Formats: sequence, C-alpha cells, structure tokens
Amino acid sequence: MREDTRVVIRRASSTDHEAVTSMALRLLSELYDPREWGYSLETLEPAVKSLLQEGTGYWALLAYLERGAAVGFVGLNQCSAVYAFGQFGEISELYVDPEHRTAGIGAALMDAAVRFGRERGWSLLEVGAPAVPRWQRTVDFYLRCGFSVIGPRLTLSLSTPNNALQRSHSRVTARARRAHGPRHAARR
Repeated sequence: MREDTRVVIRRASSTDHEAVTSMALRLLSELYDPREWGYSLETLEPAVKSLLQEGTGYWALLAYLERGAAVGFVGLNQCSAVYAFGQFGEISELYVDPEHRTAGIGAALMDAAVRFGRERGWSLLEVGAPAVPRWQRTVDFYLRCGFSVIGPRLTLSLSTPNNALQRSHSRVTARARRAHGPRHAARR
C-alpha cells in the first residue's frame, strides 16, 4: 500500500446497502455471467438490505481509503457445526476494486474479518474459493492469509428445480413401483 494511502475499515450498516450492492454486483460479474444468473442492482439490493439488518447472522465490513468512497468489502456469515465445536465464520464475499488490488486492502479486510470472528468466539473462518486455474491468484491470496485447502465446495439450489435430483428421485420411484406396485411408490 502506498504510504500516503490509509485504509479505514468499518462495519457496514443498513444505510450502506448501495455501496455493498454495487461491489457485490461487480464481484459476481467477475465470477459469473450476471444475465445468466439474474444478477443486477435491482435483484441484489433487496437481499443486501435484508442481510444488513441486525440479527441476521450476516455482516459486511467495508474498506475505505481515507477521505474516499468504499473500495472493498468482506461479507461474513455465522455458521454452526459439530466439526467446528460450535459456531464459526464463513466468508461469503470478498471484493476489492481492481484499481486498488495489490495495495494491501484485501489483507486489511482479512485482518478485520479475523478480529471480528475472534470477538464473536468463532472457532474458525472458512471461505469457498473460486475454481483454479482461472482464479489461482485468489486461492494464493487466501493461502498467504493462513487458510488451508480442505477440498471443493459444492452447492445445490433449493429455489430452482434440480434435474439431477429429480432424475434420481424418478429412478427410485420407478424401481419402487416395479418392486412393490404403484401404491408403495406414492408413499414416502
């Protein structure tokens, strides 16, 4: 980071929804085709407004250059799992404006995220990194911050039909009908 540039990090409030929405859209547009996934300011803003309310288990930390606009943010979720011995944190988003990357802002956001998690008593902090080799620099950044690779992250959409799941259910239903008749297949 240049010596004349000071980074200020603070927790976002609900009044920061426009800055968080804008940066989230830029992040998602780098990772995915926003038209294909339905990402736009209009579709993301209601989610951001809702998540930034108190008590949701989601927090955003904003990075500002002294006397400037927000140039980055990290989104954090509180999760729970037996393997983590209770509550832990998850980084759901990390974004720094491209013109400010390699200036130490991402590292400052990570430091703030670690402090935030420790204040809440989280046992660990996890992140789902994007696919390599395209995003190898991102994975390398997380490794430099002390993260370990533990394996791929998988997802299943619960809001849209899942053809593989439906095909699997159809095969099970068809086998049950053949083995036990149509009445048994209808029961679960």
